Amino acid sequence: MKNISKIAFLFFLFICTAYSYSQKTISAGKTGALKIDRSKAPAPGSAPKIQIGNYETFMLDNGLKVIVVENHKLPKVSFQLSLDIDPVRQGNAAGLLSATGELLATGTTTRTKEQIDEETDFIGANFSTNSEGFFASALSKHTEKLLDLVSDVILNPAFSAEQLEKINMRTLSGLSTAKTDASAMSANVAKVLRYGKQHPYGEITTEETVKNITVELCKEYYKNYFKPNASYLVIVGDITPSEAKKMVEKYFGKWPKGSVPKNNYETPNVPSLSKAAFVNKPGAVQSVITITYPVEYKVGQEDYIAASVMNSILGGGGFSARLFQNIREDKGYTYGAYSQLSNDPVIGYFSASASVRNGVTDSAIVEFLKEMKRMRDEPVTEKELQSTKNFITGSFARGLEQPQTIARFALQTEKYKLPKDYYATYLEKLNALTVGDIQRIAQKYMKPDNAYILVVGNKDEVATKLKPFSASGKIEYFDHFGNAVSDSKPLPKEVTAQFVIDNYIRSIGGLKAINKVKDITTKLEGSVQGMDLQMTVQRKQPNKSLTSITAGVMVIQKQVFDGAKASANGMQGNREITGEELEELRLESQMFLETKYNTLGYKLNLISIEEVNGADAYKLEVISPKGNKTYDYFDMKTGFKIMSVKTKNVPQAGGEITVNSYFSEYKEVKGIKFPYQLSQSMGKQDLKWQVTSIELNTKLKDEIFK
Repeated sequence: MKNISKIAFLFFLFICTAYSYSQKTISAGKTGALKIDRSKAPAPGSAPKIQIGNYETFMLDNGLKVIVVENHKLPKVSFQLSLDIDPVRQGNAAGLLSATGELLATGTTTRTKEQIDEETDFIGANFSTNSEGFFASALSKHTEKLLDLVSDVILNPAFSAEQLEKINMRTLSGLSTAKTDASAMSANVAKVLRYGKQHPYGEITTEETVKNITVELCKEYYKNYFKPNASYLVIVGDITPSEAKKMVEKYFGKWPKGSVPKNNYETPNVPSLSKAAFVNKPGAVQSVITITYPVEYKVGQEDYIAASVMNSILGGGGFSARLFQNIREDKGYTYGAYSQLSNDPVIGYFSASASVRNGVTDSAIVEFLKEMKRMRDEPVTEKELQSTKNFITGSFARGLEQPQTIARFALQTEKYKLPKDYYATYLEKLNALTVGDIQRIAQKYMKPDNAYILVVGNKDEVATKLKPFSASGKIEYFDHFGNAVSDSKPLPKEVTAQFVIDNYIRSIGGLKAINKVKDITTKLEGSVQGMDLQMTVQRKQPNKSLTSITAGVMVIQKQVFDGAKASANGMQGNREITGEELEELRLESQMFLETKYNTLGYKLNLISIEEVNGADAYKLEVISPKGNKTYDYFDMKTGFKIMSVKTKNVPQAGGEITVNSYFSEYKEVKGIKFPYQLSQSMGKQDLKWQVTSIELNTKLKDEIFK
């Protein structure tokens, strides 16, 4: 496992280095003869007069509300159905709504999934379903065929148990990201903090809830909520209102209306005092900071535009926003710091976030709170306000060039009962805002003393730094799915680091079986950034190794060690491995290295008990004879190694890089259990390897290691 992790780390390094180079851009400016006094900002003009495109509405007898935006610039037409319902609580089947939405497109009572896909492709259409409707588009000459297809999907879904099983399996596979990606962890826990798990917006999809999703539950959701009298159909493109009405009546007129459940929930409130929350990501060199709380913020409310401007100045306006200028440009703590004021007809939220180095986590939080307080307590400058107005005006005007923007405005006007001229006068309302308006709104929405201050990061380095930001001085700990956990679990007195290693050796088969192994050949398959990869790892006693990663016939990375000399070659060229890297390879190429820790001079320290993917695990600090540290985690129940964390300083990748390796699906091969699945995360990169075969004692020749 050590050797596989090592070569995968090198491959990850190659990917990340290549990525960092691809992100570099060169900018150049030109000087002209025209001289402009750039020390003075141009005087603001009056709000431009705008014309919002026309739209027409009508309603079918069954209550389906239809909005038509006629546009003949291109021979295309799109249809979007959206339900107008209250949030639905999924309970112990969280993920149900998403699964139901996806399941709709997998077959009807008259069409299989394959037939739906074939018909969609034949007319060159785009078609997707979701838990609140569908979106479909095609050339206008195919409108009838498209409507025949999508109406069948919505009115006659088959709800195949076989298709649901496939959907659930994909969902379960995707959930692994929530266990390793700090941003995904933060998003989950932030929802729980803001809304609580009893509110639909605070529900988290987990492995357990996905297993509870059944066809019967999907059918029940569809039966209760997919009603024409609770739906809007927005039509945009090369079609007239009269043509649209005729077609909608033909294909959706027989959709039976019915009563729709009304759901009411207790409105979440901001915490009475600030609270600190922490999620442990072992070995992380960065912390994801999120400062958040719920807010009542709805489209069309009186202060909606002013609040949007206020947030844009604080952190929603990109490079020029205060958070970005302070925390990135001035302090250099992060690549980007932003804020978001999210609207919702039930309950919205405020959030400010950034990823920062461990050592400046608390300092960055101080700056976030300082900027929130400054926004609340001090007026913004006229320059900031005017610059933001100009930016929003430009974005608004450009958006009007798209028919879908007009459709969105029309839907919101009808759905939220906005004044008919709400968007036509939007820029006038924007232009009329004053510095005093922004401060008044900031005093309403900025709650630095009543916020959830959430950090996802390395507990050993960061957690205690949060205490000053909690009014109670306490820190609440959560797992990656927002479940409360204990900040620490006492180590049994009789358990030592050597006990954990000995237990691991017994769990995989014992020394007697291990000592019979003279060579191992492991083959794996994986993918990264859409590239299918194959990896072969060959080991021979005492410490010979050969590892190669290929994509088809192309060699991506190859590393060979004959016990004395080593070399690496691949897409970055060929090189001899020397110095400290060679010494590290000499150690890590040992077969079943854990059995040789004592003889090779490794030091072991039992650190704590921590949760890893829902399992309690012993955390061991493993220090090599060269002083390099690795943190290994061993499942307390099975004894298996389930995670390994290693941090290295890699200048060509921008500094320190931490690789989290996860081991699972242990299977027995000739008396020894090996992990058949290896997944790794490094920054935003995720790599999964699946073992396809393991062969023992095949009498590998020494020549292959030269």
